[in-house]
Amino acid sequence: MATVVEAITAEIERLRVDDLAPGLAQLAITLAASVDEPGGPTAKANAARELRAVMEDLRKLAPVAAEHDRLDELTKKREDRRARPA
Repeated sequence: MATVVEAITAEIERLRVDDLAPGLAQLAITLAASVDEPGGPTAKANAARELRAVMEDLRKLAPVAAEHDRLDELTKKREDRRARPA
């Protein structure tokens, strides 16, 4: 079973926000470590709540991922066809 730190680190890498907001990214990892550590349930709940808020902010900062679908492929083919000399 993956730890919270591993899951958060993987999500931060997937979102590509570590360079955009390095402080927030490091805060998220630190909070995730607090959730993973043995301790009182109240401290874990507080860390988890703050982690959720930080991750929400990081997700908002993430660049929009380019997704290619069939329509994008057809548009590219049409552009390529039009760019060729007649």
